[in-house]
Parts: sequence; structure tokens; C-alpha cells
Amino acid sequence: MSVLVAGPEPITSRDDLVAALERGSKPKAEWRIGTEHEKFPFHLADHSPVPYEGANGIRAMLEGLQRFGWLPVREGETLIGLESPKGGGNISLEPGGQFELSGAPLETLHQTCAELHDHLAQVREVGGELGLGFLGLGFTPNWRRDQIPVMPKGRYKIMTEYMKKVGTMGLDMMYRSCTVQVNLDFASEADMVKKLRVAVALQPIATAIFANSPFTEGKPNGYLSYRSHVWTDTDRARTGMIPFIFDEGFGFEQYVDYALDVPMYFVHREKGYIDVTGQSFRTFMEGKLKGAEGETPTRGDWINHLTTIFPEARLKNYIEMRGADGGPWARICALPAFWVGLTYDQSSLDAAWDLVKDWTAEERQQLRDDVPRLGFKTPFRNGTLLDIARRAVEISRAGLKARAKDDGAGSENETVFLSTVEDIVGKGKSPAEEMLEAFHGRWNGSVDPVFKEYAF
Repeated sequence: MSVLVAGPEPITSRDDLVAALERGSKPKAEWRIGTEHEKFPFHLADHSPVPYEGANGIRAMLEGLQRFGWLPVREGETLIGLESPKGGGNISLEPGGQFELSGAPLETLHQTCAELHDHLAQVREVGGELGLGFLGLGFTPNWRRDQIPVMPKGRYKIMTEYMKKVGTMGLDMMYRSCTVQVNLDFASEADMVKKLRVAVALQPIATAIFANSPFTEGKPNGYLSYRSHVWTDTDRARTGMIPFIFDEGFGFEQYVDYALDVPMYFVHREKGYIDVTGQSFRTFMEGKLKGAEGETPTRGDWINHLTTIFPEARLKNYIEMRGADGGPWARICALPAFWVGLTYDQSSLDAAWDLVKDWTAEERQQLRDDVPRLGFKTPFRNGTLLDIARRAVEISRAGLKARAKDDGAGSENETVFLSTVEDIVGKGKSPAEEMLEAFHGRWNGSVDPVFKEYAF
């Protein structure tokens, strides 16, 4: 997650904040797909976590990747990430050393999957030289929290201390979880509203499809997506199903009002991070932010603040889908396929909205609460979540086919990337359930095989 140094563009009113979100609106020809994924680095020799320092540590990994043209990103003198010289993509470090690729905004799924392929080839080359592997799971299968190194980024020191005050599992979220996310565009406020509502309502389906975090500290934890469960008690002021987006009249202004009252973590200036935890952006706008007296809020501050709000789907200058566990190569490509099919063709978006528009807030919340544990078996009305998932995948496939007919999309045969999702839903069994079967069978009660079978 990148951080902007606040620039010279001051924000003086709520209208400025609304306008900042409105600037995300784009004509369909300019819609892009941005895919982000995290993975756990580990030592091949003993499957242990990888510290920042050392001859084969995270810093050495970042240095090694620069042979491919990546440019260093530093915080002070400390190397904390890489950025593409072409713009649009970057590599960053999550708190426990999780390696994140934030991909460039690309036109087609073919392009985003090729980007991923190139990145993983680079990571394997450098990691192999250093004796490092990378694991595609939603939660660390056997590491204790006290075993995991802390990356030297100023914001993480502030967040670590604050997490201890606002929930019981925030540190697990920071240090022991990995996700895959996709960022998608909208044409207008009305288009944003429909897409965000569909995204939030159907996020539990993505959680079930991509669930693969059933182990904690070497044993089954009782969940299929423990990563998703961890978010339920991380910090309830900034997470969840944001039910207000389904209220009549919802739009950019209402999201701004929500974000204004979400507690901040920090203000970032050239001199570093200022801890302002627990205080709202609204207080900042009023000039009453303790610890940052005399500082004027800027557009950079606002964008940074929006990145510290963690609902199941969130709004920035695009919509970010946040419900999926980290996973292996094919499933990383499959997540954007699922959401592009649902939201980038108007007929499919309308069909997806028809699927969810009469769900109540209580029903949406019940899905959110139950899916991390029950997956596709989660009861819903007269059936289960699997019934809804099958319909959603049908809609997604139709949307991808419609894109293929649109010459401007350059997206022929994107349905191939949905096949992984179709296979999972066809079986009615999440990856986590297959992992549990292996644990109780051919893995002989050990999670060690994941470091081979789920490594990149």
C-alpha cells in the first residue's frame, strides 16, 4: 500500500473531498483493470519467515529485483519498495514482509495475467538465488505472530500500537494475512453506486470461492477463510459491510461523510509520520488535530486516509474488491475475471444487481458472518450460498463474453480466466476444504506440504 507525501494542493471544504472522488469517473473506453496480490516469503530450507535484514532477507530481495529495471522506493535511507519506470505498478511490503505487487491499470485480463506471469518469473529468479520461496495462502499456516519480523516502515509502528486498542485480531491481519484484490473503474456516480452495492453484497461469494486459510499455527482453525474472519474484529470503525451504501440517495457525498468520521492513523510529511490515531479527518479539516497543529489537509492526506479504511469493498477513485484470500497463480488471474464479468458489461451488472437488490442488511451481514466458517454451505433463504454463487458465475461468464464482442475492449476469450472459478463452484467445494481433506489424508496431519503445493 503506497503512501503519498502530502503535496501543495490544499483541501478546504467537504466539496473538495467530494470532487476528489468524482474525478474517478471515466468513460467506458478508459476503464482499466488493476490487480494486487500479496504473498508470504519463506526460507526454502526450513520454511521460516524472512526478516528484512540479512544476506537473504527482504532488502536483498528488493535489491535483486532492480536488475529488471525496477526503481527503488525509500523511506529516508531505508529501501521499502520498488516502482516501475513505466509508471502504474509497484512492489511494496506489508507489515510482516508480505510481498505485494500492485499492478498497472491494464485494458484486458490477458494483460493483467501476463503482468503477473512476468512478476512471478522475476520473483522466482531472485528468490531462488537467495534461497527464498513465496507462498500463496490467505493466512500463515504455521507461524506464530511473535515469529514474524516487522518491516521498517513508519506507518506500521503507528498502526501496530493502535490495533492493540481497537480489536483483538488487528495484528493478525497486519502480520499474518495475505489477499488478492482487483480495482475497477466507474463511469459516473450512478454507475459507482450500482457497482459498489453489487461488490459489497457479493463479496461473501468471492470469500467462499477463494477461501484457502483453514490453518493457524499448524492446525485446523475451524474456518475456511480465517483471513476473512480476522477482519471481523480488527477495527470495526473502518471495516465491514457498510450498510449505508444501500440507503436511498447514497452517492459520493455520503461516502465522504462516512470517511470523514473514520479515525485516522497518521499524517505524512517530508519529515516523516505524525501519529494522530483515533482522531477524525473531520477534526483535521477543522484545524483541531492534536499532534498536527498548523498542518493544512491536502489531497494527498485525503487519499492516504482513504487507503486506511477497510470495508469489504471500498471507494477511492475506483472500486476495490477486498474479499478474497491470497492464492496461487491461476486464482490470482481468476479474481479479476470474476469481477470484470460482473461489472464491466451493463447487462451483467444489471443482472447482478437484480440478484441482490432485495437482500436485507441483516441477510448481507449474516452472509458476511457465516461464510468464513461455512463457505458455500452457508444457509441463505431457501437454499445455500452455493446457489447464489452459481448464478453469479453465470452472470460473470456472460459479461466476459459480451466484452469479447466489443472490439474496443480487446478482450477476446477472457472467459478462459474464469475457468478456475467455474471449477470451484462446479464442485461446490472451496480450496480450503480440499486442503483440509489433504491434511487429514495424504499430508498425515502436517501443514508442511503447503510450502511446496501452494508456493509460486
